[in-house]
Amino acid sequence: MTNFSNLPHEKLYAYQEARRLLLCVHEARIADAKLRDQALRAAKSICLNIAEGAGRTGIADKARVYAIARGETCEVVSALEIAVLIGDCVAEPARRGTIHAEAVYALLTGLIRRSG
Repeated sequence: MTNFSNLPHEKLYAYQEARRLLLCVHEARIADAKLRDQALRAAKSICLNIAEGAGRTGIADKARVYAIARGETCEVVSALEIAVLIGDCVAEPARRGTIHAEAVYALLTGLIRRSG
């Protein structure tokens, strides 16, 4: 996966994993339109919040934005779990997505601790 810029968020492993998670959510092709929309919006929000946090200078502000991204990560995993549970998506990308989500969650936890 190539970088689009040299801005700070591109260098964060959390951002790189979040992009992989977003691709998995897209590839899972969740059939339920509302659940798919919610999962995609949350996955996009993770990427955007990580980028925003990387651009912030205040320590508390960084931690707040990274915490929002971490919460969105849980939401994405839940949507993928629901879709797999009811047979409403392509299971393999959904399962790969949960692996990327676990990495994103751990990396964000580290960024929050470092910021706080």
